[in-house]
Amino acid sequence: MAETVSSSRKVVDKTLGTAANLVKLLPGGTVLAFQALVPTFSNYGTCHISNKYLTSILLVILALSCFFFTFTDSFTGVDGKLYFGIATCKSFYIFNSDEAEVGETNLRMVNPSKYRIRSVDVVHAVFSSLVFLVLAFSDSGVQNCFFPNDGVNGKQLLVNLPLGIGFMASIVFVLFPTSRKSIGYSDSNVFAS
Repeated sequence: MAETVSSSRKVVDKTLGTAANLVKLLPGGTVLAFQALVPTFSNYGTCHISNKYLTSILLVILALSCFFFTFTDSFTGVDGKLYFGIATCKSFYIFNSDEAEVGETNLRMVNPSKYRIRSVDVVHAVFSSLVFLVLAFSDSGVQNCFFPNDGVNGKQLLVNLPLGIGFMASIVFVLFPTSRKSIGYSDSNVFAS
């Protein structure tokens, strides 16, 4: 009996350790929203049909949030002010300023086209969303909601999947680094080369 508890504790510790490292690859606001909303949306793992719909919608919206925030960036203008925006296919759209306030002199120093979407951004966005979904399905409330009778094999898959995806995402982020300082990430240099 003590051996089973010890084995179970090792699995939980392994999962939590992996999850803690993976969270660094996600926007903080998205993770906070997930942690705040998923317990009530999933009815603490005792799901009804309405809870499954609510939890599914929440997971889709938050995965899209991870995808979106990967394309955001920030830079310091000539005036010393920090500007935030989103990359587009051709340029960079600034959120926290209107064009009259920014003026061309402030942007002249920063080439907006250098901040446009590149293929590495799409790779990071896909893997960021994938990491979020794997971590979301590692939550016991979500597991009990969607997989109430998954058995030993299902539990092993849900325990080891974050480790595998985390390893794969880490390799991708190391092989294809980006200098984008995305909004909402706890460390601006997580993806930096």
